[in-house]
Amino acid sequence: MSTTTLPPDAAATTWTRRDLLSLEELTAGEIRLILDTAVTFKDAARHASHKVPLLAGKTVANLFFENSTRTRTSFNLAARRLGADTVDFSPSGSSLAKGETFVDTAKNLEAMGIDCVVVRHHTPGTPQLLAQNLNCAVINAGDGPHEHPTQALLDILTIRDHRGDLKGLNVALVGDIAHSRTARSNLWGLQKLGAHVILCGPTTLVSKRWEELGAEVCHDLDQVLPRVDVVNLLRIQFERQVTPPFPSVREYALLYAMNKERLALAKKDILILAPGPINRGVEVTPEVADGPHSVILEQVTNGVAVRMAVLNLILGGGRAARPQS
Repeated sequence: MSTTTLPPDAAATTWTRRDLLSLEELTAGEIRLILDTAVTFKDAARHASHKVPLLAGKTVANLFFENSTRTRTSFNLAARRLGADTVDFSPSGSSLAKGETFVDTAKNLEAMGIDCVVVRHHTPGTPQLLAQNLNCAVINAGDGPHEHPTQALLDILTIRDHRGDLKGLNVALVGDIAHSRTARSNLWGLQKLGAHVILCGPTTLVSKRWEELGAEVCHDLDQVLPRVDVVNLLRIQFERQVTPPFPSVREYALLYAMNKERLALAKKDILILAPGPINRGVEVTPEVADGPHSVILEQVTNGVAVRMAVLNLILGGGRAARPQS
């Protein structure tokens, strides 16, 4: 299991955990260690020719039970640019269809010499379950609506690239907060680094109970925009909803889509993030998504660097290593 003896604000210099399961359990020092390590891998993340074989001989298995483009691909690229072998597991056509349990499937993969399992699953707590039953490392790539730690880390790295210290920043997470694992991980990570988090969206998707975790809750985006430094636009997850959370997509876009009119209400240097996939015309209009305030593609690039950092810290001995170009 993951363990640490660091106090909450300690400046971590080594990684002492076997797994990365959530940002809720990490200290501010551990988060900074991942971010600082990711910076050292930025050249390798951008250029396939800058491989750094720090994990040669290691094998990373991707167990994805939900669709994914950015996360699965970036974990694959991250592992390969560190010299590790990768295995992609697909539940369709596997022994799961024959009645084998999820844990037994993972144990069989581990028995083949796997060093790390990167898992995405629709059930909250699945990575924790694997961590309790496997001896290899486990990385949470999204467990239902619970957490998505590496997505939050790449979001935070992107903000830090442009704003430096996060202390005192106002960051608004806008949209489907109720079903968003990205929102939960961002909330934990941002608050631990000193940012003020504002959760904004319809009352059906943003409960006042979030205030119990230290967040500010607001249902009027136009009211909050003038004082925020960063807006992170979250996708409406219709696939997780039993009943429609608002009368129509058009009405949601009218009230919460980031468009040029709303951009005019915001600070001149506001950053626009979106974890993707973005629905143009719903959460954000094309001129904003492709405009000068948008750092959406930077998030994607930073995703490879962050995942390289996580893999290296977990599998490479727990120390940041500056790669050679």
